[in-house]
Amino acid sequence: MSIWWSLHLRREAASVPLARRFLLGTMESAGVDPDISFDLSLALSEACANAVEHGGEQRNADDLVAPGDCDPWDAWDSWNEQSGTTSGQYWVTAYLDGEKCRIEVADSGPGFPARRVLRTAEQSHAHQPPAHQPQQLPPLSAEDGRGLCLIEQLADHVHFANRPGRGAVVSFDKVLKWREGALLMVS
Repeated sequence: MSIWWSLHLRREAASVPLARRFLLGTMESAGVDPDISFDLSLALSEACANAVEHGGEQRNADDLVAPGDCDPWDAWDSWNEQSGTTSGQYWVTAYLDGEKCRIEVADSGPGFPARRVLRTAEQSHAHQPPAHQPQQLPPLSAEDGRGLCLIEQLADHVHFANRPGRGAVVSFDKVLKWREGALLMVS
């Protein structure tokens, strides 16, 4: 059995735990080992947090409209805009197929800086010399900047890409282990 789902989420902090719980529930129902589920859910949380923080244009206080000054259906209309034209949303897709789980998080932001090239988790686990200089970790006193490095450490394979003019995509996968007596073992 294969399991596939996709979420279309607003770029709001509350969407991050929602996506994480959705993934954890799916993996628990399928019978995935809790340690593998935890690693993937933490990596997903980091990818979603990056999409929320960096995945689109930031709105100014001047752009906000008082609740009584607008038609409530305007919010629905902006939600239904074509995905390439709005920066207030992001997408999470998860595939449990065979012995692997693959997760993709895509946003409509500016993408990764051109000079940011990251090694894959496979290279770092195999201790292969990267073809480029890996990015340095931020100082220990920094409050952010470790999310992409954490995703690399938690997943087996990681890919960071830009969709020209449409945002960034973080894709990662991990080989699954199963609980003893799992009812819905994906095969």
